[in-house]
Amino acid sequence: MAFRLSNNLVGILNFITFLLSIPILGAGIWLSREGVTECERFLDKPVIVIGVFLMLVSLAGLIGACCRVTWLLWLYLVVMFLLIVLGIVFTIFAFAVTNKGAGEALSGKGYKEYRLGDYSNWLQKRVTSQKNWNKIKSCLADSKVCTDFHDKYLNTSASEFSQTHLSSVQSGCCKPSNDCQFMYVGPTNWTRGSAESNNPDCNLWNNNLNTLCFDCQSCKAGFIDNLRSSWKKVAIVNTVFLIFLIIVYSVGCCAFRNNRRDNYYQQQTWKP
Repeated sequence: MAFRLSNNLVGILNFITFLLSIPILGAGIWLSREGVTECERFLDKPVIVIGVFLMLVSLAGLIGACCRVTWLLWLYLVVMFLLIVLGIVFTIFAFAVTNKGAGEALSGKGYKEYRLGDYSNWLQKRVTSQKNWNKIKSCLADSKVCTDFHDKYLNTSASEFSQTHLSSVQSGCCKPSNDCQFMYVGPTNWTRGSAESNNPDCNLWNNNLNTLCFDCQSCKAGFIDNLRSSWKKVAIVNTVFLIFLIIVYSVGCCAFRNNRRDNYYQQQTWKP
């Protein structure tokens, strides 16, 4: 009974994982062949690696548990243990680097503004490096975040716009900083006034939809804030996933023990 419960449960779980790995691998291969944008090409290799990894690990667990291949089940358990350790490390790290930073509320404004120095140094270095930022800018352009922003608020008056709740990326990348004191004409169309500001982003602003504030510090800060929020959600989901992995690992250990016990009984039976 113990053998059927633990081994069959490990086999079922890994069979489901194997089925899930097929569309993941297929999506990665499709992106590598059909991907047009920088974002799509950036994702293809990680997706393929994840798909192949899940397929191989699930096969090892499936064959090891159902066919009583002890060494394969042992290898599966080693990989699962490493996954649990890495998952714990990543979760702690994600909570640590996303703990710092938040948008700055402005008096009389519905939106917030974002300062690069408010966020963790680790995130700042990864996002602001020229190589990474060029890829991020390409992704922002592909997502048409500012084009949609322009279309949505095109007929909005200055007073209405000032009360609008904007996402961190919209606030940082699609409009100039409030420090610049530009005159509002449209959501992505602003007129420079006579007031001077020490904020370097004011000189980088351009009304061209392809430029706007994509090179501004506020845009990088807005992206980091969005990334921080996403990472927190991933860390929470990862905590739930870790609990699931630990349960599967525990059941796998029972299956491994049963395999060894079964092999021992077979050896004893074969002895003259």
